[in-house]
This record gives sequence, structure tokens and C-alpha cells, in this order.
Amino acid sequence: MTDGQIVTINGKEYALENLSEAAKDQLTNLRVVDQEISRLQQQQAIAQTARNAYAKALQAELPADA
Repeated sequence: MTDGQIVTINGKEYALENLSEAAKDQLTNLRVVDQEISRLQQQQAIAQTARNAYAKALQAELPADA
């Protein structure tokens, strides 16, 4: 993380260089977790699309007179 950067946390701005190492570590942890949440949301969208396709294919295979 480069000095001179500003981060906004809960609506308040902080100079990154003024944060403790522990605070910087937690900020890194939050960024990693946010990336993982985004990845999982993409995976969920893919799975939901597949589910919809399977449901449509099933519907097409069902007898019309039932």
C-alpha cells in the first residue's frame, strides 16, 4: 500500500500512512474478503443460470397432458 493514499471507513477519511500495522492488516483482510464475496456472487449467478436452464429442459420433457 502506497503512502499518501486515503481510505474512507464509515464515512471518515484516514491517511493510510497514519494507520497502525494492525489496522492496515485488517484493511487488507477486508479487501480480500470483499473479493471473495464478489467471486462467490458470480458463482451463484452462474449456478442460478444453470438451474434455470435445467428447469426449462425438464419442463420441455414433461408430458403435455398432465
